[in-house]
Parts: sequence; structure tokens; C-alpha cells
Amino acid sequence: MSVLETKNLSPKALSFYTGLIISFVNALIIAIVRPETGLYVSLIVFVLTFIVTYYVYYFTLQRFIYRKIKLIYKFIYQTKATKKEEFFYDNILPQKSMDEVSDDVEKWAIQRRNEIEILQANEQFRKEFLMNLAHELRTPIFSIQGYVDTLLGGALADPAVNTKFLNNASKSIDRLVRLVDDLDEISKLESGKIPIIQESFVIQDLVKDAYEEFSLMAKERNIQLSFKKGTERPLQVYADKQKIKQVLVNLVENGLKYGNEGGSITTGCYEIDDNSIYVEISDDGPGIAEEHLSRIFERFYRADRSRSRSIGGTGLGLAIVKHIIEAHGQTVNVRSKPGVGSSFGFTLEKEKKV
Repeated sequence: MSVLETKNLSPKALSFYTGLIISFVNALIIAIVRPETGLYVSLIVFVLTFIVTYYVYYFTLQRFIYRKIKLIYKFIYQTKATKKEEFFYDNILPQKSMDEVSDDVEKWAIQRRNEIEILQANEQFRKEFLMNLAHELRTPIFSIQGYVDTLLGGALADPAVNTKFLNNASKSIDRLVRLVDDLDEISKLESGKIPIIQESFVIQDLVKDAYEEFSLMAKERNIQLSFKKGTERPLQVYADKQKIKQVLVNLVENGLKYGNEGGSITTGCYEIDDNSIYVEISDDGPGIAEEHLSRIFERFYRADRSRSRSIGGTGLGLAIVKHIIEAHGQTVNVRSKPGVGSSFGFTLEKEKKV
């Protein structure tokens, strides 16, 4: 492959090769047309032609390219420079090479492509969220509407059904209130309106509080609540106690709702290093298929929709868990296998000893 066939020649290289060709051709013509002038004159013609051609071509090419580059940058950055800024860019700052401009354009193209992908993903998420929200709201609202319409249609006077229908309508209203409260909490967590008030406490004590809260439900389903052996030693963490209690409550409640009757829920608390504590709540329930794991913390996402709706809940518990943990600057994860069970784990900051 010849030099002239090489792609992406710089203006300087292009000017050099152009000047070389024109100079050679000019000197050759002088040598053929005026052979009596001799080699010395042809050499002078070659050098002078090369110098003039090189600088004229280079200057013209640079000016042309620079004007095009200005248009490119105006399109990329969509900013308007002041007169002082234009003078500074034109006369003081060194002009960018074609390679630098090419890199800038490539970075801009990648950035725009990433932005488009994010926007498309957000649009898809928005559509799914609105669809799921409408569905979650529709269920209790239609139930309330059905009970109220029945009562107004004459059942109110029937003592055999009126109290039952009013109780059922009340339960649907409670579910609707929980849904609105959870949505409000997530919105506040996302916007940072709920402050994280950190204090030192023993994480195992908070787990015991969560276990105590669900002791009756665990007894009804014959599910054992315990700590993993070897993780009973008290570990001090530095976090928002009430919000971490909410995280534990949500995860334990999930295990009780979806776990197998006669099963178990165990919590392990591990010291990762001098700065972090890892808490993991595991159950031996039906587990979650791998294709659902990446989305399990999304709002209203349910791995088993039919079973989830029959059990109840707002579908926002794990989303709240994720937002609370991330508001602490920590991470949450899930491990699961169908037929084996699920484990939800999160990190917390270890208490700093002064």
C-alpha cells in the first residue's frame, strides 16, 4: 500500500506529499523543456516550489478544516462563545489536530448513544411502572367499588352481609393506603427528603426485634426464625436504626410470606473488614428463577405474579429496601435458586471506634 493510500493523513503530511509531487513535476518539466539550465536550476526550482506549495497548501487546508471544525464543535456542544472567547480560541489556544477532533467527535457520539439508550430504558421503565401502578391501584379500588355498590344496592339492610362487606372494603382501603404510603416513601428516599440519621447499635439486637414482630406469623406457618451458627457475636454498626429495622422487617416478612410452611429463616451477620458488616437473611422457600434476579428490586416487579397478588402486599417492599441501603451509601444483593431458597444480603458501615 502506498503512502497516499493511507487513511487519515494529517494536514501537514498531506501538504508535504502534495508539495513534493508538484515540486518534482515542476522541476522535471524545467529539466525537459530547458535542459541547458542544468541540474542546479532544477534543484532550486524544486526547493522553492516545494516551500511555496507546502505553506500555501498547508495554510489553506488548515483554514478550511478549521472552519469546518468550528461548525462541528458548534453542533456538538451547542454553546455560543462571546467575542472575547472567540478571540481567545482563535489566537491564543493551540488549534486542535484532526486526531484530537476525531477523538472528540467519537466521544460525543458514544455519549449521545449512551444517552439515547438510557432514555429508551427509562421510557420503557416508565411505561412498565405506570402499567403496574394502574394495575396495583385498580385491584383495591375495584374491590371497594364492588362492595359499596352491593351495599347501596340493598345489601346494607341485610345484617348477614353488611358487616362482612364493610370489613372487606376496609381491608381494601388499608391496602390502598399502604400502597400510597410506600410510593410516597420511595419518592422521598429518591429525592433525599428523608434524612439518614446514623447512630451506633448492635445489628443482632435489631434482627431480634424484627423476629419478635413476626413471631405470631412465624408460629402460624411453623417457620423457625434463627441466627446462623457462628454469627451470634454482637456486631456494632453505624446506620439509621429505624430505617435498617424497616429493611429487616421487609426481608423477614418476605421470607415468611413466600417461604414453605415448616421451613426456616436464618440471619447471618459477618464482619467483612475493618469498615463493613454484611447482613444476610436466608430462607429455604421455593426460590427465584435466575431471569428475575436482576429486576427483583424494581418497583412492582413480581417474580410470581399470581402467587404474589394472592399473598398481598404492595410490591414495593424490596424497592424500599434497595433505596434505604443505597441511601446509606451501601449495596444490597440477592442470591437464589429454585427449589433451594433465597438469600438477601446488604452491607452496613461498621461502628468507628474513637
